[in-house]
Amino acid sequence: MGRSRNTRRGSAPAATVEEPVDGGLARLVPDPDRARAWTLLIDGAPQSHVDLDDPAYLSFEYQRRIGHVIDLAAPPGRPVHAVHLGGGAFTLARYVAATRPRSTQQVVERDASLVQLVRRELPLDPQARIRVRATDARAGLAKVPDGWADLVVADVFSGARTPAHLTSTEFLDEVRRALKPSGVYAANLADGPPLAHLRGQVATAAARFGELALIADPAVLRGKRFGNAVLVASDLPLPLAELTRRAACDPHSARVEHGPRLTDFTGGAVPVTDEAAVASPAPPPSVFQ
Repeated sequence: MGRSRNTRRGSAPAATVEEPVDGGLARLVPDPDRARAWTLLIDGAPQSHVDLDDPAYLSFEYQRRIGHVIDLAAPPGRPVHAVHLGGGAFTLARYVAATRPRSTQQVVERDASLVQLVRRELPLDPQARIRVRATDARAGLAKVPDGWADLVVADVFSGARTPAHLTSTEFLDEVRRALKPSGVYAANLADGPPLAHLRGQVATAAARFGELALIADPAVLRGKRFGNAVLVASDLPLPLAELTRRAACDPHSARVEHGPRLTDFTGGAVPVTDEAAVASPAPPPSVFQ
């Protein structure tokens, strides 16, 4: 493990932590503007931002958008059962624990070395009901009891790409099995022009869920640049008006597509099966510069 010195404004220097993990070289970089906040990078790609003093603070755009979904998945403050596929620094699990106390959560993160690093350097609140499984996301999901989850969040990247086996109708069958009938699924997807992956993922979700929405920067939706989009799915009507308002009011405003416009967005893409699934496209190097 290596440490380099970073200086924060108005406080003592803090150490950047570097350590090899299963997925590459992990770096925990202190935030110069927030006293106990850190950004996790894997091989230079930003993965998570955590503020240990304020776990309800979400720095990354896509995490704020998933935060809106979490806020609207149940009445304010009500505890939920949540499954997080992909752990990173456990940012969204911490957010649920802070905003919905007494929630029961499962985090599935394949990288056992990363789990150890985050637990050691950015420890979870011992009062939070968060169980972490160091296993493959789909294998971990298979262990969730039928109809247990109010919320399933998928944020899984390997080498900055979503693994193929987490992009198919068969994977979404497992998500639906784990969800309550009123449950909500939210997935962080990444794509760039010509948006073939994103269109295929919307078509795949439409084959398994009755209600869909897609939250993203308008430039990403127009295929002008590579970026993140949050896919939201449920069998019950989604809170579209409030999602739209919150996404538009973010520091980096986003658009919410749904209904016929979202169907048109797919451009005739067909659902992805296990047999035809491929990993999401790798981001261009300029994304992280």
